[in-house]
Amino acid sequence: MAMAMRMMKGGPSMAGSFARLCAVAGAHMRYSTAAAASATTTTVTTTVTSPPGHGTVVAHGDPSFLESVDIYFDKAAAIASTTPDILAQIKACNNVLKVQFPLKCANGTVELIEAYRAQHSHHRLPVKGGIRMAPNVDADETMALAALMTFKCAVVDVPFGGAKGGIKIDPTKYSMNEKEAIIRRYTSELVRKNFIGPSIDVPAPDYGTGPQEMAWIKDTYEHLQPNDINGSACVTGKPLEEGGIDGRTEATGLGVFFCLREFLNDEALVAKLGMTTGIKGKTFIVQGFGNVGRHTVDYIYGAGGKIIAIAEADGGLVDESGNGLDIPAVKAYHKKKGTITGFPDAKTMKFAPSILELPCDVLIPAALESQIHSANAGNIKAKIVAEAANGPVTPLAEAILEDNDVVILPDLLLNAGGVTVSYFEWLKNINHIHFGRMSRRMEERGKRVLIDALENEFGNGHRFSDEVRSEVVKGNTEVDFVWSGLEETMLSSWENVKHTAQERNCNFRTAAYLIAIERIATCYRVSGIFP
Repeated sequence: MAMAMRMMKGGPSMAGSFARLCAVAGAHMRYSTAAAASATTTTVTTTVTSPPGHGTVVAHGDPSFLESVDIYFDKAAAIASTTPDILAQIKACNNVLKVQFPLKCANGTVELIEAYRAQHSHHRLPVKGGIRMAPNVDADETMALAALMTFKCAVVDVPFGGAKGGIKIDPTKYSMNEKEAIIRRYTSELVRKNFIGPSIDVPAPDYGTGPQEMAWIKDTYEHLQPNDINGSACVTGKPLEEGGIDGRTEATGLGVFFCLREFLNDEALVAKLGMTTGIKGKTFIVQGFGNVGRHTVDYIYGAGGKIIAIAEADGGLVDESGNGLDIPAVKAYHKKKGTITGFPDAKTMKFAPSILELPCDVLIPAALESQIHSANAGNIKAKIVAEAANGPVTPLAEAILEDNDVVILPDLLLNAGGVTVSYFEWLKNINHIHFGRMSRRMEERGKRVLIDALENEFGNGHRFSDEVRSEVVKGNTEVDFVWSGLEETMLSSWENVKHTAQERNCNFRTAAYLIAIERIATCYRVSGIFP
């Protein structure tokens, strides 16, 4: 009730937003099960501490992250052509593992490490999801992220169930040797509990982890399971030398770019926002300059978009030239200094969250969840919010943004590029051969024959230049296959989401959830129940 009063005092827009959220919360009760993490929406009125370097996120009466995922699910479930029993099964988190183990630190002390692995849905196997290392990791966050992975895989038609893992530490406070010990022990716990394996559960990098941690996981698994011929497929996001795939590093950012490009090239959609088509000349603000944000910025900049501000953990940059930030120069500065603050050709702002509220065409939150909430959503001046992070917009914030005619491109689709290319890496490992190895030279020979025939038949003595011949004849490498498969996946998924939104008269997020729900429901209906 207190929350209701706070929202009603916020004015007509806030009151309308609260009323819409209540309508969704009513449906939320309909499909709740004992296995679901929460049956009702509770309010969060305290400060939620984020990983170091990411400041704090203050949730002003907004639902928790897990409750937000449930609310978004229920909104789509209310109009899905699926029975309540199947909806309850889809919503429930199947397995949650909590482990605690000792770490002998470099100073001789022993520390107890807490870690989790959630397997949300087994409608497809293996399940798939990253492992993050952060001090605020808990069961609810892990379950929420696992649920998002289930729906994300279904939206882009990747045949995995959803999972997620987390280790409750601040990785910046541990030495490399200590982190290796933590990762290897965590992996051994997953092996003992049957929570990892190429056909069971395949982790990947997330916040606080990267290729090195994935290499340690692979090595540990293969030592403990020496007879598994597909052992290298137990984890993705590995270094190339350890069975990784070319193109994985930039995959999430490139997937975000593909969807943004398609939206901005749709004349009918951008006309509703009073915009012209195309990325060129549009203004963009990006929150987060990690792997996802940095590569998203690269592709937007390359397409002629103006990056007018970047918000990071310790502050941000705002362009004052009117031409947008010089991204190659910002990247070089960041590589040298380890921060973007202090970059000489832009204004440094110490309070990064305020950067999100600056006017722009497109705002891209590419950091952590719940960054746009009921307290700041009304101040967002972007025309489009493109969710490159997981769950960056709370349900209350979404209602406020939509009341202000802001279009939201949902995380469920936009940041699915990472899991898509992880799927390609898993296929590569299962097949024990990299893409292009069997076909590249054959393609080049065939193209050379064609070029020679064209020159002989129609050239009248003229020949293609060496540069043109080289470009035309070039056979497909692994990264060519990866980028082609990623683009096909993102574009076909975007068309499906757009068509569903138009057909069912709903927003893009609800359309994405609808697609996921109905695909998963089909799996359950066809496969039946064992025994």
